[in-house]
Amino acid sequence: MTGLDRRPVAATDATLPRGPLAGFAAGSLGMGIWVTVPGLLLLYFLTDVLAVEPWLAGLALLLPKIADVLLHPWVGHRADVEQTRRGDRRRLLLLGCALPVAFAALFAVPGGLTGAPAAAWVAVFFVAGNLLFAAYQVPYLATPADLRIGYDERTRLMAFRMVVLTLGILVSGLLAPLLTGGDAATRGGYQRMGVVLAVGMLVAMLVGVAGIARLRGSAAASAASGHGGRRALRTALRDRQFRWLVAAYLAMSTTTHLVLAGVPYYAEYELRAPGLTTVLVAAFVAPALLVTPAWLVVARRVGKQRALLGAQGAFALGSLVLAVGRPVGLPVLVGAVAVLGVAFAGMQLLPFSMLPDVIRAATSTTAGGAASGAGTYTGVWTATEATGAALGPYAYALCLAVGGFVASTAGESPTQPDAALAAVRYGFGLLPAVAMLAALLLQRRYTLDAAARAAS
Repeated sequence: MTGLDRRPVAATDATLPRGPLAGFAAGSLGMGIWVTVPGLLLLYFLTDVLAVEPWLAGLALLLPKIADVLLHPWVGHRADVEQTRRGDRRRLLLLGCALPVAFAALFAVPGGLTGAPAAAWVAVFFVAGNLLFAAYQVPYLATPADLRIGYDERTRLMAFRMVVLTLGILVSGLLAPLLTGGDAATRGGYQRMGVVLAVGMLVAMLVGVAGIARLRGSAAASAASGHGGRRALRTALRDRQFRWLVAAYLAMSTTTHLVLAGVPYYAEYELRAPGLTTVLVAAFVAPALLVTPAWLVVARRVGKQRALLGAQGAFALGSLVLAVGRPVGLPVLVGAVAVLGVAFAGMQLLPFSMLPDVIRAATSTTAGGAASGAGTYTGVWTATEATGAALGPYAYALCLAVGGFVASTAGESPTQPDAALAAVRYGFGLLPAVAMLAALLLQRRYTLDAAARAAS
């Protein structure tokens, strides 16, 4: 049943113990590496180390993500089948733990490859990595909908995840540029970085698998008998609330990944200090470690929807400051990035805690109270996230191409035309502001929050 008259299914008042919560959240440490490092460095790796033209580099990152639109819902269906047949989604999670291999290979481009052949190498392993990431991410994010917990407890569960995810984003975002060699990054440096971070990713993902098993044992997880496949997919796509939430999240994901892809360029060509890449990444990510508990409090007081609208508005305003560039001064620019980071924390916590609200409200339930089709819903959601992760860097790459940005290999420093320098600045500031305003307008169409809150 869809529509505004729908009432969310009641859940229990169970409070999840911190130990299993921490174990579950640990999985996001590994996921944070995959979400961050390719988004931060891969476009720059292609254009400034492998001499790939910006339009081709953007295409090499976009095309693999297009496959995700089909792959993620299919992985979601398989997750529902596993849940129905086996009572858990463990096998898919373990398959996803092969992701670190693809991550390491992504940056291990053979020494003789540059230009189009190098772009092809990256694209192939990006496809493999995206599939393995889906195998882990989809059943991982279906966990909150599998548990019999209420509106606020879902937010608390995702807050634990968000803090650890932020830690993964921060650590990998700071370490990755340093491991590549910093200002003197080389192919060997990128290869070393890929191997080191892959090891940490594997450990974290395995801890996450164990944490999910403990959570399911502590919060009356279901042995679902619901439907999956085409029927669940139709249910998701016909769900008006889900469609508006997904559309807004697509705009949010595109915007944040655009900003992430633009950081190395903004630091080098606008601020004229490549070493500031780590400073900007820290300013963007570090606030989330402090403000995520505050977003949890705000969501409990005013609701997730109103809190999310505030985060989107703050992100748009901060982006406009970045569009001004050097004239406002470095401290102001770093402060604007920090504002984006505070908003980013809310935009990671709140939509992900609203997703299980939608699933609980929209899908049929078993006698045990767990939503059937949760994997399919989550598969559509993660496909949307993957699409945004591709569209963001692609949009920035198009800005560079329009401005006439000159690609190069490691060690070269070509003179960029004024139009390219303007594209670096406006692509990092003005374009994100416009995209985030679109997200805010879409988010206003979501109307389930009050009912979900009242049902808990």
